[in-house]
Amino acid sequence: MIPVVLVDSSVWIDLLTGAATEPVRRFRELLLAEEILVGDLILCEVLQGVRSEAQARQVERELRQFHNVALADPGLAVKAAANYRWLRQRGITVRKTIDMIIGTFCIERGHALLHDDRDFLPMERFLGLQSV
Repeated sequence: MIPVVLVDSSVWIDLLTGAATEPVRRFRELLLAEEILVGDLILCEVLQGVRSEAQARQVERELRQFHNVALADPGLAVKAAANYRWLRQRGITVRKTIDMIIGTFCIERGHALLHDDRDFLPMERFLGLQSV
């Protein structure tokens, strides 16, 4: 079975700006062997950061070449909130709700996450999030 990898906006942004990071290098390797997912909320985050409508259209075209998925539904929202509370009770606060949704989506669906964002580290350590 081909592994499925959700790519976080932190990696897409670095890729689009030409940053030479380890996650960008890893992304280039994964293109050949893995199914790459783009989440709807990740698409939104990336497109919010572009400077022009022309650039937004180009980036959207590029990201739509991959499999696009909806990240949340009512059940996943409840699970993400439970994960947030569980971490918070242990003194860990994830800064962005979207990151809780992304992490929980991957945990619940059995997908790996490619990221460059410290908010996912406690999800890896305590909740079983798999990263690549």
